[in-house]
Amino acid sequence: MPSKAACLGRSEAGPPQPDGGMLKGHLVDSEGGLAPFPGSPAADRAGPEKSPAVPVDVPARGGPEDPQAKAKAFTPRPPLRPRLERALSLDEKGWRRRRLPSSQEDLASGTGASPPGGSSQDPVPGPPARAGRPPGLSTSLQEIPRAPRAPGNGGGGPSSWGASRDLLPPLAGGLPSRPLPAMEWSVASDALRTAHKVDADHTDYKLRTQSRLLRAHSSLGPGRPPSPLASEDGSLRSARSAFSLLAPLRTKDMRSRSYLAGSLLGSGALMGAEELARYFPNRTVALFVATWNMQGQKELPVNLDELLLPAEADYAQDLYVVGVQEGCSDRREWETRLQETLGPHYVMLHSAAHGALHLSVLIRRDLIWFCSEVESSTVTTRIGSQIKTKGALGVGFTFFGTSLLFITSHFTSGDGKVGERLLDYSKTIQGLALPKNVPDTCPYRSDAADVTTRFDGVFWFGDFNFRLSGGRAPVEAILRQDPGARVPALLRLDQLARERQRGSIFKGFQEPDIHFLPSYKFDIGKDSYDTSSKQRTPSYTDRVMFRSRHQDDICPLTYSSCPGIKTSDHRPVYGLFRVRVRPGRDNIPLAAGKFDRELYLIGIKRRISKEMQRQQALKTQHASTICTVS
Repeated sequence: MPSKAACLGRSEAGPPQPDGGMLKGHLVDSEGGLAPFPGSPAADRAGPEKSPAVPVDVPARGGPEDPQAKAKAFTPRPPLRPRLERALSLDEKGWRRRRLPSSQEDLASGTGASPPGGSSQDPVPGPPARAGRPPGLSTSLQEIPRAPRAPGNGGGGPSSWGASRDLLPPLAGGLPSRPLPAMEWSVASDALRTAHKVDADHTDYKLRTQSRLLRAHSSLGPGRPPSPLASEDGSLRSARSAFSLLAPLRTKDMRSRSYLAGSLLGSGALMGAEELARYFPNRTVALFVATWNMQGQKELPVNLDELLLPAEADYAQDLYVVGVQEGCSDRREWETRLQETLGPHYVMLHSAAHGALHLSVLIRRDLIWFCSEVESSTVTTRIGSQIKTKGALGVGFTFFGTSLLFITSHFTSGDGKVGERLLDYSKTIQGLALPKNVPDTCPYRSDAADVTTRFDGVFWFGDFNFRLSGGRAPVEAILRQDPGARVPALLRLDQLARERQRGSIFKGFQEPDIHFLPSYKFDIGKDSYDTSSKQRTPSYTDRVMFRSRHQDDICPLTYSSCPGIKTSDHRPVYGLFRVRVRPGRDNIPLAAGKFDRELYLIGIKRRISKEMQRQQALKTQHASTICTVS
């Protein structure tokens, strides 16, 4: 029977392995001896006490009953590098180093802010790493943190991943440990309940989570959560809209808001400051105003892009107002062309007609909820005429808290009839009965004899028929001058500018600077002024005027004409403006999203039909250009 020393030599200190490893279950201790690896069978037999080390140069002593031990001494050699019993696969090591960010951290990463409430997986600076490392220990093992062992745990098999971490040896160097964030001892602490979502019924849980319900960024990307309802706890309490630009509505606000009177500064007011800042952070709306005397022509331009979508504007406007004098007989066709040109992003908020006068208001589809009821009124200046070609048409409404009035007029024609035109202006400001049901936003500054004083912003445009005095010969001589000097010279002959300086018309109104040539009178289809026997004088008959109750609330950007539209003897004139908007109250008659739905559908169908025809024409053209070579 072999002796105890011989058994020790065969089982614990055998010859080195071919790969430079040592016996399974043993490591080199700090004194140069062999120590059983924690959790190995040798450690189980030895218990918590340290196993005695075998000296390197001292021969092993055998018992008296072991003659083989006396004959042959054994000298153990330290291994070159330890060999662990349990080798970690690449997948397991990668899994342990992987950290999945939560949805809050993912959203906060775009703004550079840390997620609220913290996370137990966040890296925390640990103690400095100890110098040195065991020789031959792989780098991957240095990256594995060592979990603290419970006292009295003598080892055991790797029954779980948590237990497998106890099988790892103490590391002398490597990455610092990552302890959990500091937490109060009380299990009912707010940090534990709120940050880790242990108890969703806690009193502070709703208050803390509501502050994190912010609107996500509109751009799509890989960092966005996979679902709007994705959350850590999978409950509807923490669900938030991650793909929508709409602000979330709190149930508390839905219960407490008043739908009758509203509030100017309340969070639940539809026309209030909070809703206004969400759509217009700088509180200015882009406005397009155009006027055109169509001369009663039935033929409409092939394309209205030059009028409604001018090249000077990089973006489309929020509100479009188009006034027409002597409009075409088919009013519905004209409205359809407007809708078709602007496309499905715009709707016809209101349209009104008075004889040959016509006015259309189109607005962005998202803004129809912030308008009051639209009211209109008319004035006829030519008494006894069967066809109402001369007069005025006014349309007014409130957008958020700013009241707007749009007037299109057609004054008396004729070179010398300045007095009649002044009379038409006086009849218009006294005869337009606006507003009707919508309350005045500033009644103490309103005048019962002047409709333009009852609104915050007024735009008056149309064919005012004021001419250039002096006859045609002087005007033609100025038109032949240098392009930079002819416009100021022409404006010195303008009848409207002279009457405004006298204060007899358009009191309190302004006009953008004119940089275009006279818009009247052209030969139809040509760029030449009137060559008929009447030889009418070219004039600035088509104008756009504006007035603001508050100073600098209206800022003109562009004022020009459309020389490419030649179906009438007048050229359309348009202006681009920026209008300051103030918050309002909900206690006004709201439009409630009303628009011309039938016209909207007709415009979309026309755009689709034209696009299909264009694609078919391209296919036909492409097929006809293919030739065969024999």
